[in-house]
Amino acid sequence: MGPKIYKFGKKLIMRNLFLASKNKGKIEEYKKLLSTVNCTLLLQPDSLEVEEDGLTFRDNAIKKASEVSRKTNTFSIADDSGICIEALDGKPGIYSSRYAENDQKRIERVLKELDGVQNRSAFFIANICVCSPNGEVIIESEAKCYGNIISNPRGKGGFGYDPIFEESSTRLTFAEMNNVIKDSCSHRGKALKKIIPDLRDIFS
Repeated sequence: MGPKIYKFGKKLIMRNLFLASKNKGKIEEYKKLLSTVNCTLLLQPDSLEVEEDGLTFRDNAIKKASEVSRKTNTFSIADDSGICIEALDGKPGIYSSRYAENDQKRIERVLKELDGVQNRSAFFIANICVCSPNGEVIIESEAKCYGNIISNPRGKGGFGYDPIFEESSTRLTFAEMNNVIKDSCSHRGKALKKIIPDLRDIFS
């Protein structure tokens, strides 16, 4: 799915871009990936809560970006991403970040549910949405990254399910990859790469 561009005719004055997330690991990843975009990336305010009750990754991305942009009166970018495991009928899917109370317990739950299962195929998916200050969707993008769930975590980097997801072409887990490799093959990196030219244009 290529980036979907929506017309936005007003001249940009502000340079702030809110990331509709409170995940500090995610904002560090975004700062690297958007380093060539002339904007200041900020985490959404602590006081702002957005309920992720959509039925799809796209629904949740749009809801997060739209609410944060309207309540901060500036541009906002959001992604809803997760891991879909074939043997678990696509779970955790949209519930990836809510599959247990923290990263370690989420990993433990997945490994327990896959105990003895030979088919370990999985993919990460990211749906990204950018909204204007009035909450209007102006850019969308989606990308996937395919691999397998390994039996024991490897690597010390990344966050979430990164230590147990082995990317198919490199045979490295996301937690073992350096930034350059991860940015080139991760679901979020590929989805962002599609829209960077449009973000540069907005913030030019």
